[in-house]
Amino acid sequence: MTYTTTPPALQAHRLHGAPKSWLARLRAAGQLRRERRALIRLSDQHLSDIGVTRAEAEAEANRGLWDAPNHWKR
Repeated sequence: MTYTTTPPALQAHRLHGAPKSWLARLRAAGQLRRERRALIRLSDQHLSDIGVTRAEAEAEANRGLWDAPNHWKR
């Protein structure tokens, strides 16, 4: 199962106001890594379909795990 946004388990976790556990952070980092690898493997046509240039995809794929979107850091 692939999530393009925060997985439901993490959403539910945040609903209660509790900080992410180390396991939740590890899972989120793994998901982020998988999504970035999937992004870089898309063809130029698929990237165009979602409004992303090859340069933007490469820049995103080369970001470090610590450089995650804000919704992953809560």
